[in-house]
Amino acid sequence: MPSEATLERNGKVAFEDALTLAGHGLYSHQLTGLAGLIVVAFGCIAFGTATIIPTSACELQTTVAQQGLISSGPLAGIILGAIIGGYLGDKHGRRRTLLGALLSSAALNALASLSVNWVMLVVLQTAASFCAAGQFSLAVTYLSESVPAGKRNLSVLLVNSSFLLCQGLMAAVAIPIAPLEFSIYLPALNIYWNSWRTLVLLYSAPSLLAMLWLSCVMESPKYVFAQGREREALDIINAIHRCNRKKSAEQLNIKELLIDKHERSSPASSQGQIVPLFKPPLLKYTFILAALFSLQQHGAFTTWMPSIANQFVSVVQTGEGLNKSICGILSDSRNLPSDPDAAPCSLNLVTLLFILILGIAQTSTNVLLSMVVNRTGRRNMSMAVAAVAGAAGVLSALVPNAYASVALLFVFMTGVVSSGLYAAIAVALFPTHLRALAVALTMTAGRLVTFAGVQVLNLMLESNCDVGFYVFNSLFAASVLILAFLPDDRRLQKGHMKDLENC
Repeated sequence: MPSEATLERNGKVAFEDALTLAGHGLYSHQLTGLAGLIVVAFGCIAFGTATIIPTSACELQTTVAQQGLISSGPLAGIILGAIIGGYLGDKHGRRRTLLGALLSSAALNALASLSVNWVMLVVLQTAASFCAAGQFSLAVTYLSESVPAGKRNLSVLLVNSSFLLCQGLMAAVAIPIAPLEFSIYLPALNIYWNSWRTLVLLYSAPSLLAMLWLSCVMESPKYVFAQGREREALDIINAIHRCNRKKSAEQLNIKELLIDKHERSSPASSQGQIVPLFKPPLLKYTFILAALFSLQQHGAFTTWMPSIANQFVSVVQTGEGLNKSICGILSDSRNLPSDPDAAPCSLNLVTLLFILILGIAQTSTNVLLSMVVNRTGRRNMSMAVAAVAGAAGVLSALVPNAYASVALLFVFMTGVVSSGLYAAIAVALFPTHLRALAVALTMTAGRLVTFAGVQVLNLMLESNCDVGFYVFNSLFAASVLILAFLPDDRRLQKGHMKDLENC
């Protein structure tokens, strides 16, 4: 990196060096917090149905099959919308696309709180998820392009911590509100405003807050520079410098940004954005990242967390079944008679607390990893996480002790932190004009497999629970072998940039 003395002499500097000279301070912290809020907003829109389905069942008179459609609708919206969001982010800018996504998803989700029947609810929440689908990948890309390379790993992992805590935060909001029994009649719609409608409306609030915050910050300087707008990119870097280091723009004194050979300096066509991802040298990385996201099937296991929580609490309270593994606990949960004293259409608060604790554990793990990832490298850290978490998942089905088995399941579920590491790897591997679409595409591949994995895993847990745990967790552990084909990101830059010159 050139020193500031060298900069004063010739005023020419490579973009990444200019971003490093701009520093890491108040503006960088602000963007990290904003990106974290954006992924929380995404989570509230996409996964808020978990708390809405049971509490709305009585009013909307939904059957089990209809509740399944309400649950799967937002996931379908995410799958369909993520690639489009990534494409628009590469075509029209990270900030502009995010503003549109946040506003449209918040509006549609707020309208869902006024649903007069279950069909209206599933249509509106699916549409809201479709609009929000690209927010995660765009937020990570936007942040990565606006902070110095030396702080990029830490920033992305901190944002991933926000996503991991999101379900816990939704549970924390639902715990005091879901049990409320107020009911206000709205004659114009012939519906009653109650607790579940309030929750739906509250889950739109993070999107609106993120939109207001985003309107106060600037576009990604790297995206602007990659579009050939050098003067505008310089203005953004100078503004970042003033905010981060409290110095005047003249003191930075950058006269010209040097373009990297592998970066495109003009807007890409639709074909120019998509085709390079499926041609050498990027084809290898597209395939590897898609495979890694696909083998991470924590979403399929999340479906069973409420059953595990309920039965584990029952085991602890009664003292019966303490010598069973996780599959024994699941078997008991299916055979457990319903509680005749339980309120109809109520939300199990013990389950919400269990999810909150799991979210805290996942977030804490992610924060700890973020402190050492620069030393180990993202690839090597991902390999360690996959090996440890995958092995713990297999052992959770083998250990004949309820406490130990659930503890090992917790360890496996913390392996979801690898999603943030994979996203950071993708950001580093793909050039600017393809980055948002590449991250969205590889994440969508994982979501498609998860959609199918939920069905397959449920069948396996019904027929042969142990095999289900062995297969799915072993596949996650096998990610170690696939990760070995990626370059060590601590020594990535020089060789990788040479590879990308043909893109």
